[in-house]
Amino acid sequence: MNWNIFSGFTWYEMWSPITFMVVALASVIYAKKIMHSSNYKVTKKQMAYYYTAAVLFYIVKGSPLKIAADYFSFSAHVIEVMTVLFIVLPLFILSMPPQWIRQYFWNHRLKFTIKLLGHPWMAALLFNGALTVYFAPPLFNVIQQSVILSIISQIFLIFTGFLMWWTIIMPLPEISKFSYFTRVAYIFLNSVLLMPIGIFLLIGITEAHYTLYTAVAGELFPSLSAVYDQQLGGGILKVIQLTSYGIALFCLIGNWSKKEDEREGQIDDENIRVVQGVVIHLPKK
Repeated sequence: MNWNIFSGFTWYEMWSPITFMVVALASVIYAKKIMHSSNYKVTKKQMAYYYTAAVLFYIVKGSPLKIAADYFSFSAHVIEVMTVLFIVLPLFILSMPPQWIRQYFWNHRLKFTIKLLGHPWMAALLFNGALTVYFAPPLFNVIQQSVILSIISQIFLIFTGFLMWWTIIMPLPEISKFSYFTRVAYIFLNSVLLMPIGIFLLIGITEAHYTLYTAVAGELFPSLSAVYDQQLGGGILKVIQLTSYGIALFCLIGNWSKKEDEREGQIDDENIRVVQGVVIHLPKK
């Protein structure tokens, strides 16, 4: 790795103090308003989820990795985007206590929006469609030439990603109307919908399509050409996606099995039917 390429950047570009202050402020608010509040019950696991998400967010958005992603390497950009969408977002949702989510999401004006756009099939199409369009080379090259377009597109990806993970995690008991089977099938659907862009980056690419990184190919890693960088980005995209979905699938199946074990031997009142007044007519001899 060629560290000399970072010599042209100042320390605040390398270690974004603005991003650090935003993450630190959010962490202080989480600690004071949620973690130490008597209104919410926060477990140690939820605290670990939040602070892991906060650290990862700063690493991909405020460290030299961000410089590499913006100027030198397509695969570094994939790491940045996929870490936020497939690791930070689900950890953030899991870190929030149900009482807080109920107060600020479900019993709020956002309820209608979440119910509409958070429907499994709507959320799947929005998120995977947006991510596929984002990485489509013609649009990607245009988006990355404008700071405003880049910020808007990534905010939209985070919004649709939040809806997608909301559907999988179902953080509130009262909205868990989708069965475990539906949610498992939903994960498989998301994996399939994002397959075309992954296959294109891994197999279908024979020339450099992302012009932003073509001119600087090999500056970060001398042996990494533009084509190999893009293929590596496709591999990273699929690895992070499938690993994240695999963990979610494992947890869902585990909870599903646990729930079935708890119900074993219990009477399901909803499925009891009492039949009365039945007259059986026997055939005449």
